[in-house]
Amino acid sequence: KETETRQKLRRQLRNGELDGREIELELSASVSMDIMTPPGMEEMGQQLRQMFSSMGNPKSHKRTLTIKAARPQLVEEEAAKLVNEDDIRTAAIEACEQNGIVFIDEIDKVAKRGGNMSGGDVSREGVQRDLLPLVEGSNVSTKYGTVKTDHILFIASGAFHLAKPSDLIPELQGRFPIRVELSALSKEDFVRILTEPKAALTRQYEALLQTEGVALDFTADAVDRLAEIAAQVNERQENIGARRLHTVLERLLDTLSYEAPDRDGQKVTIDKPYVDAHLGELVQDPDLSRYIL
Repeated sequence: KETETRQKLRRQLRNGELDGREIELELSASVSMDIMTPPGMEEMGQQLRQMFSSMGNPKSHKRTLTIKAARPQLVEEEAAKLVNEDDIRTAAIEACEQNGIVFIDEIDKVAKRGGNMSGGDVSREGVQRDLLPLVEGSNVSTKYGTVKTDHILFIASGAFHLAKPSDLIPELQGRFPIRVELSALSKEDFVRILTEPKAALTRQYEALLQTEGVALDFTADAVDRLAEIAAQVNERQENIGARRLHTVLERLLDTLSYEAPDRDGQKVTIDKPYVDAHLGELVQDPDLSRYIL
């Protein structure tokens, strides 16, 4: 009879028939302790935290919850008992050392500019020399342990408008032996940027105006024309890449965004004539497009 009762309750529990019942749980209270350690001794601090957390009687507290609310907490508590933090930390450090990739953006900002060495150039060279040991391979102390950077892949990128790769210190240049120059974004690239990503700018503006009750729709020829305008402005002025799409779309829809609260329930279709009517004159006038687009 007891077996039948347990099976019945188990079946009701799995079917969610008991989710509304309240039960009293005794959950362990995790007490965290933060220990400040000097640089280079983070691993010792981690060991001290583990030692103090295991000392004394583990505290617990009682809570009254519904079965539906208690189930995730029970699952999390039981799963935590099966996890060995030392093994996870060791595996994570090994994965970082063997498969890690570090991407350093805006590397051109730390290159010296011009022939004369100024105060700013001295500071930039200091940053390069700080990066050098990491790229060459060294032991980096973290709060999870020491990480060796010998086999970590370092990738650096920069626009290099005001500086050249040769303006970096020779030691750092030697640690980045493969150099690749990227071509400027074309019209076809802008079309893909406006259509393929889940969070494309066109979809963002459609969702934004939908909050005001305005249904916005971009036709294919409008997207093609917007991509053409962005490519033209980038060629004629400073090439800022895909950021140009932000300024072009903002200028295209600024009037509609302002009038959106008064156009609740309307549907607006953005086609090629609409784009030409709002952006055609700006694109043709270099002076206006320089300051507006």
